[in-house]
Amino acid sequence: MEFLSQFLPIIIYILLIIIIIVGIILGIKLIITIDKIESVVDDINEKVEKVTPLFNVVGMVSDKVTNIATSVMETLENIISRVFLRNRNNEMESEEDE
Repeated sequence: MEFLSQFLPIIIYILLIIIIIVGIILGIKLIITIDKIESVVDDINEKVEKVTPLFNVVGMVSDKVTNIATSVMETLENIISRVFLRNRNNEMESEEDE
């Protein structure tokens, strides 16, 4: 019993020292990994900021094209509806005359 009471605390202290050393090593590796990730994220943010104006221009151009296409379609629709309304009005007048 005496042997265990002297030997077990030594084993516990050795295991605690090993756990502390492993924790320190993992902490250092974690800090290094976080620094690498941070640099990658910063690089991505810089590239996105460079490309953002291009997307703004593309969005603006697509809005203009959409507006032009909408106005052209409305004009064509008005012209076609006028032609058909004239034909219907002419048909109605000719039916009334008869």
